[in-house]
Amino acid sequence: MAEKQMQQIVRIAGVDIDASKPLGHQLTNIRGVGTSYANLICNILGISKLKKGSELSDEEIKRIEKALSNPEEFGAPSWMINRRKDPESGADMHLIGNDLKFTQDNDIKTMRKIRSYKGIRHSSRLPVRGQKTKSNFRSNKGKAMGVKRKK
Repeated sequence: MAEKQMQQIVRIAGVDIDASKPLGHQLTNIRGVGTSYANLICNILGISKLKKGSELSDEEIKRIEKALSNPEEFGAPSWMINRRKDPESGADMHLIGNDLKFTQDNDIKTMRKIRSYKGIRHSSRLPVRGQKTKSNFRSNKGKAMGVKRKK
């Protein structure tokens, strides 16, 4: 009898996932999926988060991909979605992978274009969310300047 060959890598949402490790942890390798969102997906679909990727069937992989991109169809709460009330469409959606990166870049470009406070901070490479800058963020400013001693 021919045994079913074990998969080394499973591809979910355009990301290669190590099939020998638990699914709940490996889903976090996808951009836009954190630990709580990975737990939510596993709970919604009724798949154990300790299940290895090699044990997944093709149908389960398709269900996971569909639930990652459209969680509201599976009954996910709206506060778990990473893009609520999109400015262009007004819809709630959860972005993953390259779509998330593309949308973030477009949002930053828009803030720069309209010259909002956050856009100005982004363009000058300073912290955007109100952090102190005296001792932090030196990599953007250059080397730390010392005080010269009198000779």
